[in-house]
Amino acid sequence: MIFILSLFFSSLNAQDLLVHGTTPDLYLIHKVQRGETWYALSRTYNIPPKDISAFNNRTLESGLQVGQEIKIPLRSVNFSQNEIKAADEVFVPVYHIIQPREWLYRISQNHNKVPVETLERWNNITANDAVAGTRLIVGFLKVKSNQSSLASKATGIPNALASNAGRSANQPSRPAEPQNKEPEPPVTLKEAPRSNAPIEGPKKESAPASAEKTPPVVTSNPPASAPAQPIPEGGYFRNQFTSSGNKTSGIAGVFKSTSGWKDGKYYALMNGVPVGTIIRVNFPSTNRTIYAKVLGELPDMKESEGLTLRLSDAAASELGGGYQKFTVEIRY
Repeated sequence: MIFILSLFFSSLNAQDLLVHGTTPDLYLIHKVQRGETWYALSRTYNIPPKDISAFNNRTLESGLQVGQEIKIPLRSVNFSQNEIKAADEVFVPVYHIIQPREWLYRISQNHNKVPVETLERWNNITANDAVAGTRLIVGFLKVKSNQSSLASKATGIPNALASNAGRSANQPSRPAEPQNKEPEPPVTLKEAPRSNAPIEGPKKESAPASAEKTPPVVTSNPPASAPAQPIPEGGYFRNQFTSSGNKTSGIAGVFKSTSGWKDGKYYALMNGVPVGTIIRVNFPSTNRTIYAKVLGELPDMKESEGLTLRLSDAAASELGGGYQKFTVEIRY
């Protein structure tokens, strides 16, 4: 009997706690073991048995079969993204595996809009590190320490994990940053408010249908103790620009941002260019040039059709492009 119970719990603990679904219907998948009932699952995952059965379109009277996959709903009673739990509960991290062309803003939206800066803190990464294959903490299962076999997986809320925590097994570690390099300020992504500003140019861009599809607002706040530094012509990132000989031209769009107006930190969204790359953008009509850091790819939305990149509105203003679409030349 002891051997059977040991085998059962070992098999249970081996299951990865990966989040499935999107806001608001997030869930885990549990593979039924021999002897398990709806009530056993309730104790394991700290959620009433009727909530589990209803989520699976079943009744408590229907039995469970070995190997059957059951969806375990993640709700406020058993799931925390605000770091609050009861005294008799412990936190068990649950994960999302970052997919190709997926970045932290989209992951945030799909997981109850947990703040991007919270995802960065829990995983000790920045938006630049969020590459495909990364195993990312997106919240914590709350389980009873004296009832759930998952309690053995419990951790505290991480303020900063080990430098390689969250990376996939096959993902190489990033090289250490030079010691004399100025640290990047934290970057926060938020939904952009609707803008009533007129859009000029070859094609009028309609306002997004919903905030879910709106490009992010980017804010950057340098440390209060940082001494004031003169901003190079073209922006803060000019001195970090190195060209690999790549160049292209195309139509630039604009997204709302609070960054760049005072600190010259301009940002861009562009496909096919690694996150963190500094690009040189020239607007031939005014012969002005700015340097922007690539945050990610263009959002997969109708308003991105025909665009080569999107620039933060401060960058577009510096170029003289304002809120219109305009043709630019890009080097990186």
